[in-house]
Amino acid sequence: MPTSPAPTTTRGAGSGGRRPILLDVAFLRLWTGATASGLATWALPFVLGLAVLDRTLGATDLGLLLAARTIGFLAAVPVAGVLADRHSRRKVVLWAGLASGAAAPVLAAGLGRSVPLMAAAAAVAGAGQGACRPAYQALTAEVVDAGRRQQANAAMTLAVRVTTLVGPSLAALLAVFLDTAALLVGIGLLWLVAAFVPGRGARPGVTGGAGGAGGAVGAGGAKDAPGTSFLADFGEGVREARRHPWFIAGLGALTAVIATGYSATGVALPLVSRDEYGTEVVLAGATTAYTAGALAGALLIARWRPRSPGRAALAGLAAYGFAPLSLVLPVHPAVVMAAYAVAGVGIELFNVPWFTAAQREVAPDRLARVSSLDFLLSYGLAPLGLALIAPAIEAFGAAPVLVACAFTCFAAPAAAALVPSSRGFSHRPAAEPAEARATGATR
Repeated sequence: MPTSPAPTTTRGAGSGGRRPILLDVAFLRLWTGATASGLATWALPFVLGLAVLDRTLGATDLGLLLAARTIGFLAAVPVAGVLADRHSRRKVVLWAGLASGAAAPVLAAGLGRSVPLMAAAAAVAGAGQGACRPAYQALTAEVVDAGRRQQANAAMTLAVRVTTLVGPSLAALLAVFLDTAALLVGIGLLWLVAAFVPGRGARPGVTGGAGGAGGAVGAGGAKDAPGTSFLADFGEGVREARRHPWFIAGLGALTAVIATGYSATGVALPLVSRDEYGTEVVLAGATTAYTAGALAGALLIARWRPRSPGRAALAGLAAYGFAPLSLVLPVHPAVVMAAYAVAGVGIELFNVPWFTAAQREVAPDRLARVSSLDFLLSYGLAPLGLALIAPAIEAFGAAPVLVACAFTCFAAPAAAALVPSSRGFSHRPAAEPAEARATGATR
C-alpha cells in the first residue's frame, strides 16, 4: 500500500488545516475501498490468465470471459451514473461491490466445468466494476472538501499505480500456494472490502453550484423531476456535460489518446519488442517504466498547482504521444523505456486535475452521470482501437500506423487546449483568484 502523498499547503474550507489526506478517517475508508476494488479489477484477468497457463481454460474461453466482463462494465456505467445521482452513492458502491463479490465464487465454481456459467458471472463482475467507477468519483466529492480534492485524487491514483506495479508479483507468489479457484474467491473477498469499508458521504445541499447550477438544481434552475425515465435522467447528465466546453473538449482528447496511444501500447509494443529487439525485455521494461512514471506524476501533482491547470493537464495527456513515436524507428531500448516513463508522468498530470475539476465544476447532483459519460466514452472506445490497430498494421505497416497514433496523441489535446475554458478546466475567468478556484467558493 502507498503512503500518503506529501501534504499540500492548500487549505480548503473545513479542511481542518494542513494534514495528509490519509489521516482523514472518512477518506481513508473510501481510499481503502477504492484500492480494494482496483486490486480486484486488475486481478481478475490476471488470475484467469493463470487458468490458461494451467490449461483449465482455453485461450478462446479467456477471450470470451474478458469480452463478457467488458460488456457488463460498459452496460453498468451509465446505469450506475443515474442511480448514484438518484440515490445514495454509498449504496451504489455497496451493491456494486456485493455483485462483483458474489460473481467471484461463481467463476470459481464454473472453472473447468461450464464456460457459459463463467461468462455470465464475468458479466456480473464487470457490471459491478463499472458501477463502482462513477459512484466512487461522486463519493469522493462528498467525503473530501474542495481544497483537498486534488490531493485526494492523487492518493487514489497512487493506490492504483502501486497495485499495478506490485500486483503481478504478489499474484504469482500466491499462485504457488493457492489454486486458481482459491484466487478467484480471494478476489471476491476484496470486493467485500470495497463494498463495506467506505463510509457515507455528506450529500450536497441546494446551494449555488460552481457551474451556475445549484447543488440539487440543474442548469435550468429546476430540480430533476422525480420518477423520470432512465434515458431522461441520463440525458440530463449529457446536458450538464455540454454546459462545460472544457469537459467536452478534454473528453474528446482523452478518448482519442486512449483509442490510439493505448492501442499502440497494447498491440504494437509486443510486436516491436519481439520483431525489432528479439526479446521481451523491452515490453516488460516499457510497461514498468510507464507505471513508475505514473507514480512519479501522481506524487508531483499532489503538490503542484500550475497557473493554467487545464492546459498543463492537456500537455501531460499529449505526452502519451512519445510512447508510439518511440516505436517508429529502431532506437536503443532505453529510449523506448524513457518515452513510456514520460507518458506515465503525463497521464497522471492529466488524470488528477481532470477528476478534481469535474468534482469542482459539475453540478453535484449530476456528477455521477457526467463521470459515467467520461468512463463510457474513454474506456468504451478503447476496445475499438485495439480491434482496429492490428489490421491497420497489417495493411499499412507498423511505422505509418504508429506515426498516425503519435500525431493523434499530440494533436487532440492541442485542439482541446484551444477551447478558452480549457485553460483552467473551469468556466470562471482566468483572473479569478486561485484560492477561490481551489475551495470552490461559490459552491
